[in-house]
Amino acid sequence: MDPFNSATHSVGGHDRRAQASQHLDGASLPSWELEEWRYSPIEDLELERYAVVDNATPLAADELAALQVRYSTPNLVVTRNGLVIHAQGVVETDASDDAARLDANGDLFGDMNELFAPAPLRLTVKAGAMIEDDIVIVHLIDQDGAAVFTRLVVDAGDSSAVKILEVFESTDIDALVVPQIEISCGGSANVGYVAQQQLGPRVWQVGSQISEVGQQGTFRSSIAAFGGHYARMRSDCRLQGRGAHGDLDAIYFGDSDQVLDFRTFQDHNAPNTTSNLLFKGVVDDASRAIYTGLIRVSEDAPGTVAFQTNSNIKLGAESWAESVPNLEIETNDVKCSHASTVGPIDEEQRFYLETRGVPPHVADQLIVAGFFDEVIADLPIKTTETSLRAAIAQKLGSGTLGDVVPA
Repeated sequence: MDPFNSATHSVGGHDRRAQASQHLDGASLPSWELEEWRYSPIEDLELERYAVVDNATPLAADELAALQVRYSTPNLVVTRNGLVIHAQGVVETDASDDAARLDANGDLFGDMNELFAPAPLRLTVKAGAMIEDDIVIVHLIDQDGAAVFTRLVVDAGDSSAVKILEVFESTDIDALVVPQIEISCGGSANVGYVAQQQLGPRVWQVGSQISEVGQQGTFRSSIAAFGGHYARMRSDCRLQGRGAHGDLDAIYFGDSDQVLDFRTFQDHNAPNTTSNLLFKGVVDDASRAIYTGLIRVSEDAPGTVAFQTNSNIKLGAESWAESVPNLEIETNDVKCSHASTVGPIDEEQRFYLETRGVPPHVADQLIVAGFFDEVIADLPIKTTETSLRAAIAQKLGSGTLGDVVPA
């Protein structure tokens, strides 16, 4: 399979690119019959419709000013269709592709990212360093037929602290977006990462986030997904050092015929590690949500404490959510649980509001907005709260919330 004319993108001497090229030679799209792609419309993806973009229009002065006001940070990087068009602050935009990186998942789209992504955006935080200002990376996609490959590599040294916001947004175009995020969290380091996905309704996204947490390190990942025709994100949190902790949170809201797909792995490989996952979603109209999660505890990880919760509200008569939590435990001294729910708006909550004079339609909107509060209130980057609440309000106003499914 050579959908983007790899002959124009030099593989060079980089081992991972060479391996990716070999993997892609003769490869084909995965099938929904495979367990990891079950329930997805992946066979509808037509790769030949997309091409890598060679150049990008620079930011206009008013565009840059608006972004600087919105994010208010000295550490701002902006890409357009995968190419850097603005960079200020601590993120390296011309980083060496041969520097050390985490082991990838090795799937088809990861190989495509290896082969076609420009030089990675690299953030290196020295041991003991505390970066007070947020790191903000904004990916703008505005070219029809673009194949966009982004790669962010974060290396947070021991006892360091940093917070990163990565935003994906597009106009109403047909595009393919394949992001890859790799985050190394050193011993006693504290890393917060937020991804905000507001792509257009015809965009395909297939992304991967890999994190590795060292001894007594803390990693917090929050995903907010509102856009895309089919938007998939796989999140692997590898707890490698004694006492490492990982939080994985997400909010998502689908409407129209969107499909939002999440795969998570809480991978415990050292003693006394802890993790907590909370994914909360709403599906309206004929949209679909897919969640598949695995807590894996190796025989080297006694004392593990891990939780996994996925909750969904189903609004539309044709909307649908699939939730499949799993446990794989290879040692005895653990405390693990998983839970999932899929259902309509709670009738008791609606009745409570109606008895206090709140109209039914407004009551439903309040319940749905409040459903997300548990995650939004605990985001590692507080400045995103306003924009996320605005995105939820927009969804509530554009769907068929007045025709909710009865309990």
